Amino acid sequence: MKLLITLLLALQCAVGVHADEAAPLAEDPVVEQRLVIIAEELRCLVCQNESLAGSRADLAMDLRREVRTLIKAGKSDAEIKEFLVSRYGDFVLYRPPVKPTTWLLWFGPLLLLIGAISLLISIIKRNQKQKNTPVLDAAQRAKAQALLQETDSSK
Repeated sequence: MKLLITLLLALQCAVGVHADEAAPLAEDPVVEQRLVIIAEELRCLVCQNESLAGSRADLAMDLRREVRTLIKAGKSDAEIKEFLVSRYGDFVLYRPPVKPTTWLLWFGPLLLLIGAISLLISIIKRNQKQKNTPVLDAAQRAKAQALLQETDSSK
């Protein structure tokens, strides 16, 4: 029993060890609101499928801090995005611009869809050609019927 109580006390003490420091409250709500708007349009480079605003990765926190600094320095939204694109490339944007380096990103899914549809159509046409069974004349039909009846009677 003493061992169980000791373990419970040790676990209770260990819970506080992993706690992080609380994030400071926003100094300027206007800056924070603008930060959220900008960060929603940027991709977290660690998570890759999450916005910069929603990510809890360390790099995302650093990038939000950097964006906050740029906002306080008086940079426009376009200048902030341009700065991040120059540093990390078009991948940081959720909606990258349409240019030769991003054509595959923009039109790749459409090309895959067109390819899949054309493949499906060719398979369907091939199957329809194979399904064309020859028409039986009366003698062949009677012979087939006799074979089927023999099979049924042998059971």
